[in-house]
Order: sequence, then structure tokens, then C-alpha cells
Amino acid sequence: MSRTLSITSAMTDPALLDLPWELPLEAWPNETIAALPKGISRHLVRFAHLGGHVVAIKETTSEMAAREYEMLRALQRLEVPCVEPAAVITNRSDADGEPLRSVLVTRHLRFSLPYRALFSQTLRPDTATRLVDALAVLLVRLHIIGFFWGDVSLSNTLFRRDAGAFAAYLVDAETGRLHEGGLSNGQREHDLEIARVNIAGELLDLEAGGRVADGLDPVRISDGILDAYRSLWSELTGSESFGMAERWRINERVTRLNELGFDIEELAIRTDESGTTLRIQPKVVDAGHHQRRLLRLTGLDAGENQARRLLNDLDSYRAAYRRDDDEEMVAHEWLMRVFEPVVRAVPHELRGKLEPAEVFHQLLEHRWYLAQREGRDIPLAEALTSYLNEVLRHRRDEATVIGPPTEAMTAALPAIAPDTSAVPVHDPDDDEDWRLKV
Repeated sequence: MSRTLSITSAMTDPALLDLPWELPLEAWPNETIAALPKGISRHLVRFAHLGGHVVAIKETTSEMAAREYEMLRALQRLEVPCVEPAAVITNRSDADGEPLRSVLVTRHLRFSLPYRALFSQTLRPDTATRLVDALAVLLVRLHIIGFFWGDVSLSNTLFRRDAGAFAAYLVDAETGRLHEGGLSNGQREHDLEIARVNIAGELLDLEAGGRVADGLDPVRISDGILDAYRSLWSELTGSESFGMAERWRINERVTRLNELGFDIEELAIRTDESGTTLRIQPKVVDAGHHQRRLLRLTGLDAGENQARRLLNDLDSYRAAYRRDDDEEMVAHEWLMRVFEPVVRAVPHELRGKLEPAEVFHQLLEHRWYLAQREGRDIPLAEALTSYLNEVLRHRRDEATVIGPPTEAMTAALPAIAPDTSAVPVHDPDDDEDWRLKV
């Protein structure tokens, strides 16, 4: 290894020194490389084992690696969904002293996949639409904090399952810029047009390779990001006027934003000169309303839609058994009696399939289908056994599993008694809205 090797790292893992930095990335040995699906990139990117986890390594220039590393760190501080920067390696050289390209190292985002890996054979229209909708939410979040991406695309995004939807994470910040004064409408529209063109190109490429289902229109789906983005942006930042007698609309606006998964840190309220009209406008909007409530009550860190689903189950449990008790106390009991027994019951060899919150969401869904099929209430333990054998066991792994499984036994489930457990009821008017009824 060259004596001039320079490592700038946010990690404290000395295993970084053990990777073969004296070799070009394309020549790294197979025992170092982790075989994971990756998206299309203008740079050479490979996954490597590092201690007990996996990192993504991208060859680039020293200046671009350092700049992207700092940009990703800034986005992390602003709590934007993105990959975690780990290190920048510069001053690399081979055994003959010839210079090698610098690299940016990021942690692999567990349970995430590039868009091309989210479908096994052909991409269906509804899946493509959900991916574009997730990207629209991410783009809005970036623009709210004043970040101009400059290369918005499905390829520069990772996706994680989020209770029937997807959550999008920024992967490539190479072209991004943070503007302290916020973005102009022109900058936002420019980013949006880049997104529309890139998405259309990516979907047309899949279509040319015969990897999209009949009925999928790449141009129509790529145009969909415009409507999804503008609708959400207007709801989050738009002003609203109404008469003094309709002051209830203030609370309605806040509730609507909470349902979208956003919190209002500040709300500007003004009256006109006559004092008969109110005008309101959100000033600072933070995403993750349900995530923060779930984390506060239970300590569970989940996606926004997953958090909404788990909170529905928690609220239903409280209404059925502990209506008058303290919310935090009930949340602890629900965690101990309902959620954690489900997680523990998943065999080790299946735990790389989906993250725990997604497993719980899908279990509730599966239980409802069983109840509909058999015309009776299904105990949680019975639904879990069915879900593990009929659904989860047949899914492919979506996490990086290192090392052999150490246990294969399904733990007993000390959950709620069969005659009192909650049964999810599907609302036929909204396929994404699931309520829990005792």
C-alpha cells in the first residue's frame, strides 16, 4: 500500500485500511466484492465487504469525491433520505507507483434496491407509478431545504418498501448544490424537467429491452412526476385565504399536512385590513410526522407509511384494551405483546427478506385476506405462521446477509389471545388506507 494514501472518514472502522486500495477497483478480488444489484452509473461502482457490513465504492476524481462526501454529510444533518457517506480515499497508487483514481465510500443502505432490481421480469404500470411518486416526494423534500439536484433520475435513487408504497433515497449528489436562500421557481422547474426527461429515457430503455408490461406508457408515467410534485409542493407551501368564520380551516390544513406525513414548525397567519379574512401559509415544513411519533412512543425507526400503519395498530390496541391509560405506557405494552413477538418469530434465515416494520405491515395485510377468505377472525399467531410459509419464505432477500444463519427455529408467539386480537379491515375506497377494527 502506498505511503501517500490519504483517508478522510466519518467512520472509526480500521478495517478500511485492509481493503486493497493499491489495486484498480475493477481488479479487486472476488472475496472482497459483495454481489449486490446496482443501478446505472457514469462511474465504476462496486460493493465491498467491510467488517460486518457492506460499502459502495465509487471511483472518481479527488475534487468530486471530496465535494460529494461533504454534500452527503450536509444532507444527512438536514435529515434528508440519502446514503451515508463513509470515507474519501485519495493519493492511491499501484505497486509500481502509478496513480490510481480517488474513491468515495458510502454505506450500503440495507433493504434498499435500485429500480431495475425491484421487479423480477417486467415492470408493471402501478409499480412504475409508485416509484415515480416516491421520487417526487424526495424531490420536494430536497427543494424545501434549498437543494438543487441537477441529475434527478431513477438510476440515482435507491428505493425501500414502505407499507405498500416506496420510500426514495438520494444516492448520487455529485451535481447537487445547496442554496441557503432557497430555490427559485425556475431552478425547481429545471430540476423537475430533468427528472421528467431522465425517467422517460430510463423507462423507454426498459421498454426497448422488453422489460415493461403491456400498457405501460413511459412518457405518461414520466409526465406523472410533474403532477405529483406540483400537487405536493402546493399543499406544503401554498397560501390559503378564508373568512374569519372559517377559522376551523387552520386546524384542517395542519391535519391535512400531518396526513401527508409532514409537520409544521411555524405557521404564518395574517388578517386583511378589514379584519374579516384570514390568510395562512406554512413557513417551515418537516417530513416524517408519523415516523417521529412512532420513534417517540416505541423507539422503532420505520418508513413514513410503515410508521402510519404501525401507529394504526397501536391506536386500535389502545382503544380496545387500554382506552384510558397513558399513551406511552400502552405503546410499551403493545411493543412487548404484539410487535416484538412477531419479529422474534421470524426465523433467522428469513430475516434478510424484509425489514421488521415491513414484515409487520404485510402480516396485517395477509391476515385480512385470510379473514376474508375464510369468513372468520384469524388469530395473530395463526396468520403469522401462514404468512411465513406462504409469503415471506418465497420472497428474495432484500438485505445484505453476511455469514451463515445461526438459528432456524420459529419462536413461540406470546401475543394477544385469539378472541381479542385486532383484525385489519380494508377500506375498498382506498387501497393504501388500512384501518384496524377490534
